[in-house]
Amino acid sequence: MALLVTGADGYIGWPLLLRLARQFPHEDVIGVDHGGRRTWISEVGSDSFLPIASMEARIEAAHALGFSNLQLLHRDLTSRAEVYDLMRDFAPRVVFHLAAQPSAPYSQLSADHAAYTQQNNTDITRNLLWAIHELQPQTHLVITTTTGIYGAPDLPIPEGWLEVDTPAGKKTKLPWPPMATSWYHMSRGQDALNLWLAHFQWRLSITEVRTAIVVGPQTTETAMEPTLNTRCDADFYFGVVAHRFAAQAVLGEPLTIFGAGKQEKPFISLEDTVTSLAAAAALPVDGQLRIFNQYEEAVTINALAEKVQDTAKKLGIDVRLQHTANPRVEREEHRLAMSNGAFVQHLLPQSQQSVTEALSEALRAFAQQRKHVATLQQSLLPLNERSSTTTP
Repeated sequence: MALLVTGADGYIGWPLLLRLARQFPHEDVIGVDHGGRRTWISEVGSDSFLPIASMEARIEAAHALGFSNLQLLHRDLTSRAEVYDLMRDFAPRVVFHLAAQPSAPYSQLSADHAAYTQQNNTDITRNLLWAIHELQPQTHLVITTTTGIYGAPDLPIPEGWLEVDTPAGKKTKLPWPPMATSWYHMSRGQDALNLWLAHFQWRLSITEVRTAIVVGPQTTETAMEPTLNTRCDADFYFGVVAHRFAAQAVLGEPLTIFGAGKQEKPFISLEDTVTSLAAAAALPVDGQLRIFNQYEEAVTINALAEKVQDTAKKLGIDVRLQHTANPRVEREEHRLAMSNGAFVQHLLPQSQQSVTEALSEALRAFAQQRKHVATLQQSLLPLNERSSTTTP
């Protein structure tokens, strides 16, 4: 039997690959990636804020530490032929699909970037669905999309399904309509609709995990040896807000809060993200479409900045907060009411690391790598605001 992980060189994909290899030592764990994340981040003039090894060096180090059931393949999953070959060669018990162009700001750069993002993401998901249907219908597909599919509605957000009253006085469940606010997030909304369609047509076993903002520089496995580090981005285009704040703090910059900062956002630690995804491997192959909201805590951007400020003080770093014009089209104030009961019950009964603990780890890790972080200081800004010389 085999477990297949797409996007295996990514921030979540790499630690998930290691976790699965440790948790399922008697199964082959196959990682697949085409190096896209490294290319896209290089294109916007950045790099991982914590140094990372090459894909080849990572695998060599993992094997030396006993992860002997692990391998990593270079494949382009937008090619249907390559996807079908993978399914034939490995007949995976579970496919963990994490491969995507994941940046909203990158997708907003131009018409070409929007088109590339949507084509890349939906092509890969559709190829996997058809390959599973035609070649391995008993394979369980576990896919990470995003809580950004929901947008910021003025009503409680369920886990995937909207229950409505019919004219006949009965209740029916409908897929939540994608209300995304970027070309990237809308691509995942299209993925969600295609998942529903594949389940409706073929009754595939699908678990869609709508992932929140993930925080933290490491997991139990990546902390074993520096060569196993996963990437940790903080730049304007690919960095999540918590990591951007952490980088600004260690560089002595003010924490720039876009707009009013009164939008509540969902967060989860990297450790708990990987733990809960690995737990999905135990879900039954029963032809069901399950949707989980993968988050632990909802806080406003203002409150997040204050968390970073307080944590930085404990490390002897004084930082101030600064509001700036919001470059994104989004609501300036929103109270998040999002369900996650099924996620907690089935995938994460007990948290392994809180968001605050993960944030503290990120600050400490960036502080230890301050010289490297400083070389990437300009990437904290959008391309049109960067100077021609970098700040040391």
